[in-house]
Amino acid sequence: MDWLLITLIAVAVFITGISKGGFSGAFGIIAVPLISLQTSPVYAAAIMLPILCLMDIFTVQKFWRKWNKQELINCIPAAIAGVIIGGLTASWFSADWLKIMVGIIAVGFTLNSWPRKHRTKQPKPLNLIAGRLWCALGGFTSFIAHAGGPPMSVYLLRANLDKTQYVATAAVIFTAINYVKLIPYSMLGQLNVSNILLSLCFAPLAYVGVQLGAWLHYRISTGLFFKCMYSFLFITGLKLIWDGGMALL
Repeated sequence: MDWLLITLIAVAVFITGISKGGFSGAFGIIAVPLISLQTSPVYAAAIMLPILCLMDIFTVQKFWRKWNKQELINCIPAAIAGVIIGGLTASWFSADWLKIMVGIIAVGFTLNSWPRKHRTKQPKPLNLIAGRLWCALGGFTSFIAHAGGPPMSVYLLRANLDKTQYVATAAVIFTAINYVKLIPYSMLGQLNVSNILLSLCFAPLAYVGVQLGAWLHYRISTGLFFKCMYSFLFITGLKLIWDGGMALL
C-alpha cells in the first residue's frame, strides 16, 4: 500500500468535496495535479472520475430543486455534445495546448467581468448560440483536459443566477457531463474494477466534504460568494496556463 498516494487522494477528495458542495467545484481542479505528484495524471483522473460522480449525487441531493430549469435545458445537451466530440477526437488534440487556451479564456473573462463598485448593471446573459457554444466547450475540455469548469463558469456567471441557483445548476450540469464521460473512459480502458473500488473507499470522505462545502455556502454573503467565484476562476486560469506551458517546455 502506497500510503503517500492514499494521503494525496484523501486530501484531493476532501478539497474537491468542499468545492463541489459549496462553490460548484471552483477549486477542485487541484485534485488531479495533487494526486499526480505520486502517480500518472491518467491514473489520477481515472481514480477521481468515480468519486466525482458520487460527489455530484451528494451535491444535487443537497441543493435539490434549487437549480434553474431553463439553464439546464440550454446547457446540458450542448455539454453532452461536447463530451461526445471530445471522445471521438481525443487523439487529435494536445491536452496541454487546450489547458493554455482555456486558462487564457478564464483569466481574460475574469479581468473583464470582475465585479466593480461603479458597475450599475449586471453583465448581460449570453445569447442562446454563444451560450451553447460555451457549454459545448465545457463538455469538450472536461473530457480532453479535465478543465470544464472555466468555460462553464463563463456561461453561468453571465446567467445572473443567485449563489444557490448557481451551485445547484452547475451540480446538475456536471452530473450529466461526468456520467456521460464514464462511457468513453471505460471504452478507452481508463476505468477498471480496481480503480473503481479504490475510489469507493473515499466515498465517506467525499460525503463529509460536500456537507462542509454546503455549510460554508449558506454562511457567506452573495457578494463574497461571487467574488470568490471570480477569484477561483482567475486562479484556475493561471494554473491551467502554468500546467500547459510547463508540459510543453
